[in-house]
Amino acid sequence: MEWPFAVDSPSKEMGSSSFFVFVFFLLLFSVAFPSVLAFTGTYGVNYGRLADNLPKPGTVALLLKANKIKNIRIYDADHEVLAAFNKSGIEIVVGVGNEFLKDMSVSEDRAIDWVKQNVQPFLPETSIRGIAVGNEILGSADQELWEVLLPAVKNVYNALYVLNLTRIVEVSSPHSEGIFATSYPPSAATFKESMLPYLRPLLQFFSQIGSPFYINAYPFLAYISDPSHIDINYALFQKNSGIYDAKTKLHYDNMFDAQIDAAYFALEKVGFQKMEVIVSETGWASKGDANEAGASLKNARTYNGNLRKRLLKRKGTPYRPKSVVRAYIFALFNEDSKPGPTSERNFGLFKPDGSIAYDIGFNGLASSAPSSSLFSFKDIGLRSLFKSSYSLVYVASAAVLLLIFTS
Repeated sequence: MEWPFAVDSPSKEMGSSSFFVFVFFLLLFSVAFPSVLAFTGTYGVNYGRLADNLPKPGTVALLLKANKIKNIRIYDADHEVLAAFNKSGIEIVVGVGNEFLKDMSVSEDRAIDWVKQNVQPFLPETSIRGIAVGNEILGSADQELWEVLLPAVKNVYNALYVLNLTRIVEVSSPHSEGIFATSYPPSAATFKESMLPYLRPLLQFFSQIGSPFYINAYPFLAYISDPSHIDINYALFQKNSGIYDAKTKLHYDNMFDAQIDAAYFALEKVGFQKMEVIVSETGWASKGDANEAGASLKNARTYNGNLRKRLLKRKGTPYRPKSVVRAYIFALFNEDSKPGPTSERNFGLFKPDGSIAYDIGFNGLASSAPSSSLFSFKDIGLRSLFKSSYSLVYVASAAVLLLIFTS
């Protein structure tokens, strides 16, 4: 990183007060010029809100903090949510809805207005670390959106650049498995030819700005589409014979890893072998219709419990063992207003009242334990204060001034 002005290293002759001034400025610049890292852990959750019976956003922030969930995605930029997560330390990716893409693609000024209204006012207290422009656009029925996706993405990024936020906020656009022509075995994975005129330039731009490839990967959806030929244990991270990729001589004992590696192979074939793959959505429904095989409470608990353990190990995939897998779970709550089959309303880790939908090690709002065990002063107060980089600078400033005046 180039500094706005040269900073010489401290010499042996430098006095103690001058040395602490030097340290102070290092702290200051580390905050003023951060690197973009929209996902700092390995485990995140999608906080969807298509329901009429969910807890208030402030309560949700406490629920997430109590369960040490530090990364979330929302599908809009709701001001009540963003205000509620003020100083929570939870890192958020906000969304530009599909319905706004055409308007956003028209001019950079509209994108600047959107960022000024929905992102900039909440920084830095609310840790907005990314903007997802649209969701599952390529492969959707609306081909007009395919055409406006890249211009919209560029305008959002340019808006961040104008407002000096590109070092803080990442720009991305998640894809569905529908962009693949084939994904089995992983080494054979390719993107659909019909997508490439739109996907390739999008990937080129993301490569230039350092954004990962986000994919919504659901072993659940693969399983219900062909339950007679897919071993459910393979989909659930349970003991099974797995699959063998003859070309790479790699063995896969779960479908989740195979789906991620399929994305890596497809990216390589179009020239983006260095692009990181992050799973923007994955999950398993706890309830479904008669034709949704495998949608059950037991299977949802098994999949999400095993997935959580897998992510906490911070390991890679068979093809990319050194690339730590990161994933956002879908979803935080069951959402009773979502359209579609029954499964769509039953992906939640938690019920609308905040109690757990099933036990995978999380604590719910409804508990027989004292409330202080969930939302203690230590968890919510002092720890949040000192996790804030800006608070660190203020404390360092006071220390420097004290040393200067007492030396």
